[in-house]
Amino acid sequence: MAIYDDDVRNAVEVLRNGGTILYPTDTIWGIGCNAADAAAVDKVFRVKNRPANKSVIILLAHEREVLPYVATLDFEVFDVVARFNKPTTIVFDDAINLPDNVINADGSVAIRIVQDDFCRHIIKRLQHPLVSTSANISGEPSPQNFTQVSDAVKTSVDYVVNYRQKDVEPKEPSAIIHWHNNSTYTIIRP
Repeated sequence: MAIYDDDVRNAVEVLRNGGTILYPTDTIWGIGCNAADAAAVDKVFRVKNRPANKSVIILLAHEREVLPYVATLDFEVFDVVARFNKPTTIVFDDAINLPDNVINADGSVAIRIVQDDFCRHIIKRLQHPLVSTSANISGEPSPQNFTQVSDAVKTSVDYVVNYRQKDVEPKEPSAIIHWHNNSTYTIIRP
């Protein structure tokens, strides 16, 4: 548990100081930052060499934490997502209280409630949502485990988490749905 605890502590310190991290999520490895820090979000876009008009996902530890970031929240969405057999990111309309570079051009925000204790501990200690975007340069394949993360990404972030680096089990990105305010949804990525 020493690596786990050290990584949580070190990651949170970097995030609080506006830095970026490379970390394991409940899906694939991600590049992350404090989602409330617009300058840190810009750094993530630079690490990925990604246009700023592309969206990012934010991670939260619990369903109730969505309330401050979505103007109109239909809690039925969580019952629907619970029936999915993999981690699922939800695109919500009417995002609020987030930097402009986290909110999509159409006013929406992509949010996933993480099922991973490591990520939950980081989010709880940071007390802000965590940006999550795949740990690859824009246009390249998403890495299925740490060994597939490019050196360019590893050397561009401020902190690389040690926890789960040796886990070579292939992981997949989350499913993505767009939740509509009329209690319907569209599957974006199964």
